[in-house]
Order: sequence, then structure tokens, then C-alpha cells
Amino acid sequence: MERPEGLPGWWEPLLTRAGSARTEDFTALRPPASGGRASAVLVLLGEDRPGEPDLLVLQRAAAMRNHAGQAAFPGGAADPGDRDPAATALREADEEVGLDPSSATVLMSLPELYIPVSRFVVTPVLAWWHAPHPVHSREPAEVAHVARLPIAELVDPENRIRVRHPSGWIGPAFQVRGMLVWGFTAGVISALLDMAGWARPWEPGRLVRLPDTPVTVPAASDEVVT
Repeated sequence: MERPEGLPGWWEPLLTRAGSARTEDFTALRPPASGGRASAVLVLLGEDRPGEPDLLVLQRAAAMRNHAGQAAFPGGAADPGDRDPAATALREADEEVGLDPSSATVLMSLPELYIPVSRFVVTPVLAWWHAPHPVHSREPAEVAHVARLPIAELVDPENRIRVRHPSGWIGPAFQVRGMLVWGFTAGVISALLDMAGWARPWEPGRLVRLPDTPVTVPAASDEVVT
């Protein structure tokens, strides 16, 4: 693909490797042949200081019916008027955290991934936040917290763990800045860190059992993120 002008060098080799990625590079679950609800999430990487990339994430409100209290990428179900997954991801990011769509350059769509619990067929949209600006929760009933997580902290072995869901499912997770990132979101992040060559060796023996109730963050979670 043609690289946008000014794209930071740290995007390589992530872009090259992600361009040939397959669903199985992220998960063993295949999207169903039919059914499932089309959706998209925005995997938005930017930087405040040159050479120090970060990732925009949010935490779902604890009262939500699906994925309550979970850390997630901005995103959601496709609307009939969305022309493609990128349009869905940017629209949802605007509605959820006030992201200016013109501040993000879409680079590519990743393979479709399936979330059985909600029957979403999700397309992660990889984008460069070329003009970062303050963001915050625009829908407190849906979004409790917004954060920019530094890649340097995500790859720190001290911040990487595995979690066990009450169902018995075990998967990768991150404990960063008061947030516990697990499930679908952590799986995508983990795969992308490997593709980018950013991942550092860590001890997968650390296993934390998830509580039966949603994980929440401190009360000051509605602060603006810049």
C-alpha cells in the first residue's frame, strides 16, 4: 500500500505484516458462513512525542448488556448508511469519544473476527491518528473511561498477564494505567504487538481469575484524554 506523507517510521513492519494477516493470526474462531452482525472497531495508533506510539481504548459502562465493564476499541455495529467498515469505525468513535474523523488516516482493514457472545462479525480498522486531540466519553451510559495507552507500557512484561473467565476461557490480558484489557481487545492487541516486532518476552504463567462482576476503574474515569 502507498504510505501517507509523514507516516512515522514505527509503523513498519506492522503495516507490511498486517497487510497479509489472516483471521487465524488473531483467533482460532472463524466467522460463521451466514448470520452474525456486521461491525467494526477502530484500532487507532498515534503519538504525543516522536517515536512513542500509543493506542486509544475505552472502557464500557458497567451497566451495558454486552461486554459490561470491558476495555475495548471504539466501535460498534454497522449502520445501513455506512459505506464500509472504516466508515462504521470512524462514526462510532465520533459518537463514543468525540473523535474528529478527519484527524485519523485509515490505513487498512484487518480480517473479519467473530465474537460468539454477541454474534458480532468484527472488522478491525487500523488507522494513524495523525492529528491527536482531546477525547472523552460522549455517552456515559455506554463509555465509562477513555485512555491512550502507551505501547511501551503494553509491552512491559510486568503489565502482561493471562486471565481466566468464569466460563473457563483463558486468554492474554494487560494491566495498564488502572485498566484491565482482556478478551477480544487484548487478543487483537497481542497479535499486533507481535506483528510490529514490539512484543517483549514475558512469563505467561501469571494467571488472574476474572471476577463475576464487571471490572471498573476509579471514579475519575470521565476525565478528558489528550
